Amino acid sequence: MRIAPQLMTYADSMGGDLAALEGLLDGPLYGLFGGLHVLPPFPSSGDRGFAPMTYEEIEPAFGSWADIERLATRRDVLLDVMINHVSRRSPAFEDFLQVGRQSRYADLFITLDKVWPNGDPAAGDVAKIFLRKPDAPFSTVTISSTGEQERIWTSFGTKDWSEQIDLDVTSAQTRALITDWLRSFAGHGVRIIRLDAVGYVIKKAGTSCFMVEPEIYDFLDWIVGVADSFGLVLLPEVHDQYATHEALARHGYWTYDFVLPGLLLHAFATGSARRLGDHLARSPERQFTMLDCHDGIPVRPDLDGILSQGEMLDLADLVQRRGGNVNRILSEAHADGDVDVHQLNCTYYAALDCDDDRYVAARAIQIFARGVPQIYYVGLLAGENDDSAVAQSGEGRAINRHNYSTGEVTVALEQRVVERVLDLIRLRSAEPAFGGSLEVSSPSASSVRMTWTSGDDRCELEVDVESGRSLIKTCHDGVEVQFTP
Repeated sequence: MRIAPQLMTYADSMGGDLAALEGLLDGPLYGLFGGLHVLPPFPSSGDRGFAPMTYEEIEPAFGSWADIERLATRRDVLLDVMINHVSRRSPAFEDFLQVGRQSRYADLFITLDKVWPNGDPAAGDVAKIFLRKPDAPFSTVTISSTGEQERIWTSFGTKDWSEQIDLDVTSAQTRALITDWLRSFAGHGVRIIRLDAVGYVIKKAGTSCFMVEPEIYDFLDWIVGVADSFGLVLLPEVHDQYATHEALARHGYWTYDFVLPGLLLHAFATGSARRLGDHLARSPERQFTMLDCHDGIPVRPDLDGILSQGEMLDLADLVQRRGGNVNRILSEAHADGDVDVHQLNCTYYAALDCDDDRYVAARAIQIFARGVPQIYYVGLLAGENDDSAVAQSGEGRAINRHNYSTGEVTVALEQRVVERVLDLIRLRSAEPAFGGSLEVSSPSASSVRMTWTSGDDRCELEVDVESGRSLIKTCHDGVEVQFTP
């Protein structure tokens, strides 16, 4: 299945709300994107939408489900389901806090006796759990009606409290709730669902509680079956070593290429395209590609086994010298050596030192890679680092989350570098060769060549990462045309 290039944005980051976003997509961005990923537009208590209180409505400040339905009439809309958790302020968890196990929602949540019969995990079991936050992934809450305390699983919290409460995806009640969510999304015209943090959903004593086999694949098989019945495509979101993505692809699931952003920066920094070419040659068809996003440029564990620890540190140093900051792995037990770098916070344009040619070459490689190119709104507009947003929020990731007014979008679209990127997106949508097969080769140590062929149609990109130069050649009916993107 061929899915068109996608724009990824928050509901309020391009003009302030969904109606303004629609105006841009139907106006200056008309015809560019066949897909739209709206980062969580639901009422949320934290993490800029990723702690959903409900999926029944859209946050009123952004618009309504009617806005989503209109957006979906002419493009594939992708929304997130935070499949691992809900907000602590969701109606279901607030009811649990009131009456505890007497709540009709109690089985949605994971009290520790569901994993350890006595509710008291052994220290050895806790040490094995895959963490990116300090301490154990449990929170202790007090039940209002009884004063009793309950320990519940909260993967993204601390030992004291968490804004995100994990769901028990093995319970019939949770599965019925998930089925209702997917049915509702399909009814509103949504076509693709990203399963946020799906790697954490299986909790099993004596394991890492992350991508636990075979249970994780049993769960994915179940939820894909439900999604299929509603005509939905599912995209699992997993940050892990590349072998995990290869396993997801072997099982027939869509996956993400979280290696490409860091590997591209490394190639431009070193002038060597060998590992980049090898990676592009082996990548699967059913993947979404990205260079930048709301979270940052992935480093660990995504680049483990791809770059050495020294190369990861060099990458972090490069981005920091260009104005970015580092999102650390806060769990010392899982930092592994001297590289406690989870993600790099920086706009991709700034990470490439605001070099227009290198930036366009990087986007061209993404556009020519297998799968679905997902273009983050800041990257689309060649945005630079928003240091004031970091200072105001105290959140390092805010450096790449600038909220553009409609006027700012209009001005950004007039930049020559942005026009060049838009031309690449148009090429990907219009060129028939992209419906065929891709061959990747390395004409030299510093260059990569990507050639799409479908029948008599051919479209070829060659990039030299040392010089930053790129060239595209198209061939139709025996007539070859070449140009610099």
